[in-house]
Parts: sequence; C-alpha cells; structure tokens
Amino acid sequence: MRRAAAVIGTAIFFVFVPCVLAGVVPWWISRWEFQLSFLGVELTRFVGAALILAGVAGLVDSFVRFALQGLGTPAPIAPPQHLVVTGLYRYVRNPMYVAVVAVILGQAILFGDWRLMTYGGLMWLAFHAFVLTYEEPVLAQKFGAQYEDFRANVPRWIPRLSPWRTA
Repeated sequence: MRRAAAVIGTAIFFVFVPCVLAGVVPWWISRWEFQLSFLGVELTRFVGAALILAGVAGLVDSFVRFALQGLGTPAPIAPPQHLVVTGLYRYVRNPMYVAVVAVILGQAILFGDWRLMTYGGLMWLAFHAFVLTYEEPVLAQKFGAQYEDFRANVPRWIPRLSPWRTA
C-alpha cells in the first residue's frame, strides 16, 4: 500500500472506529452530563481528563505510525505491511486499544458515570478476545520471528516502564 493510501485509509478508520467507540457511544450512554464525582472527590475529575488527553494523544500517535511506518491501516482489510515497533509500541503491544479504553474510562471518571465504567470494561474484554483469537495469530503468521521477539519483550496490556529496544 502506498503511503498516501495508508494515510487516507487510516484517517477514515479513525473516524469510523475509535471516534465512534470512544466518542459517539459514550455520548449516547451519558450525554456527557456530570454526575456526582467518584468517591465524592472532585479531584477525580482531573484524573479523568488526564486519561482522556493521554488516550487521544496515544491514539493519534499510534494511528500515524501505522500509516507512515507500517504502510497500512488498523483495519483488518488493509493491514500494515511492516510490523510497527516504535513509539508507544515499545512499551505496550496494543496501544490503540489501551488508548480507546483510557478515553472511555477517563470519561467515566470525569463525568462520574458508572455506566461508562462498565462500557469501558466491556470494550476491554472485546478487545482482549479479538487480540487473542484473531490479531496475535495473524501477526505471528505474517511477521514470524520478528513478531515473536516483539511479543516476548513487550506486554500485551500493562505498559513496560522502560522502552523495548529492538536488536
């Protein structure tokens, strides 16, 4: 896939998947109305806002890397041609999923909405099932030893404290 096509495809996927999952659906659930803060502590709202900002930044960074370095999109119909192991991928294997869940949970904390917390947990379970049953087997088959090395050194969900450096 040429770089221009990868960028356009990635941008379209970004609008239709993460923006819907982490934007439209949470709005539909909560209407982004503030409830009582979690644990009655208003400062928790700052934690929520920080999670949202970090999640959006991580999502944008990961999508850009998929298009420019991977020369593909996050969509299974147009996957990257190269394994992306830079940026946030040096810390966690699935930064896009982690970022989407961070945005959803950030909204839950910001708005004090337990329904969004539940939705965030369900999204993580769905992502986990997809990663185990589809994504990891496909990546192992496509990228072989390179992916196995990546998988052996970078955790699936909980980020490393220091970046992994490829040999």
